[in-house]
Amino acid sequence: MQVYLVGGAVRDQLLGRTVVERDYVVVGATPEQMLTAGYKPVGSDFPVFLHPQSKEEYALARTERKSGVGYGGFTFYTSPDLPLEEDLIRRDLTINAMALAEDGSIIDPYGGQQDLHNRLLRHVSPAFIEDPLRVLRVARFAARYAPLGFSVAPETLALMQELVNQGEINHLTPERIWKETQRALLEDRADVYFEVLRQCGALKVIMPEVDALFGVPQRPEYHPEVDTGIHTLMTLQRACEAQYSDRVRFATVLHDLGKALTPTDLLPRHAEHETRGVEPIRALCQRLKVPSQYQQLAELVCREHLLCHRVMELRPGTIWRLLQRLDVLRRPERVEEFIQACECDARGRLGLENRPYAQAHFMREAIQQVRNIRAIDLPPHIQGADIGEALIEARIAAITVLKNNYTQQQLPE
Repeated sequence: MQVYLVGGAVRDQLLGRTVVERDYVVVGATPEQMLTAGYKPVGSDFPVFLHPQSKEEYALARTERKSGVGYGGFTFYTSPDLPLEEDLIRRDLTINAMALAEDGSIIDPYGGQQDLHNRLLRHVSPAFIEDPLRVLRVARFAARYAPLGFSVAPETLALMQELVNQGEINHLTPERIWKETQRALLEDRADVYFEVLRQCGALKVIMPEVDALFGVPQRPEYHPEVDTGIHTLMTLQRACEAQYSDRVRFATVLHDLGKALTPTDLLPRHAEHETRGVEPIRALCQRLKVPSQYQQLAELVCREHLLCHRVMELRPGTIWRLLQRLDVLRRPERVEEFIQACECDARGRLGLENRPYAQAHFMREAIQQVRNIRAIDLPPHIQGADIGEALIEARIAAITVLKNNYTQQQLPE
């Protein structure tokens, strides 16, 4: 029985990155031998075992054969006679098809080390085309390793396009699409995930609302980059650079969906795009079964981001009503995420990446001001139904004072 460390652990070790989890392949063993050695079986599709002490996964070497549609349509075969190379060839990318032997030697039958050196994401074999999930995985790896200079090999991108053209990607479940997307959103270059999906045609299938933004013009005096899709990816880049949450990053991707619905005779202006965008967000989130907290923030950012940009032009009462709609008293953390997304929108523009955004400072101070005003602090003669109205008046008065302390400045559209 021979045990090899495989996959991502080997890849990241060679790249000098932190190894988060380790997977092992066992060659020359039967399920009975694994059980006798104290390993605990898990999974029903093929023999995978948990180490009795470390609880890490040990899988018997196996091959797989396409037997249906989608990423689940496979049958597996395992035998103690299977060589390691046959297990490795079923993997997606060459950089994931390497193994580390117990003596420290690297087994690399498909050129993974060379592709690491060349910074290429390249498929192992033509069997890549049998699994549509690999389209999303490659896009996610591209997002993860883009800061190191990695790109998708042209021949691999061509296979991804073929998977899309064959309709295989339509068999991915909403849950799986969302899981891969959520993981990609947490990468340092999450924008690359969407760009790679667009290049191979997958974005038009799984997120047509986002794909439709590319090619839609905007007013160059506000958006020097002009293209709405490019602006969307730039906005996401700002959220990644600031290391904001995946909820904020998701909201930045969807904040301008309404611009794809602007009547062509109005272009490049986008009047009322903030209201047009709400329905596409709901459709996308419901289709992909996106968790409610992500959808709620995305809708708020879409609907209210222009008011945040123009907050210094608003009347104090209007500002208070905006804060109410954001649920400032019960969910100040969500208001903070809203502000972060709006700031990324303002800076997701060509040449304006580091522009000042005083609106964020004002909004954060306004949050503190209105939350510090409590019923217990009102004059004692105010009682009953009058308390609510008095609190509103006090909060609007506080916003008025705060607003007077800020100077008027040019604000983004």
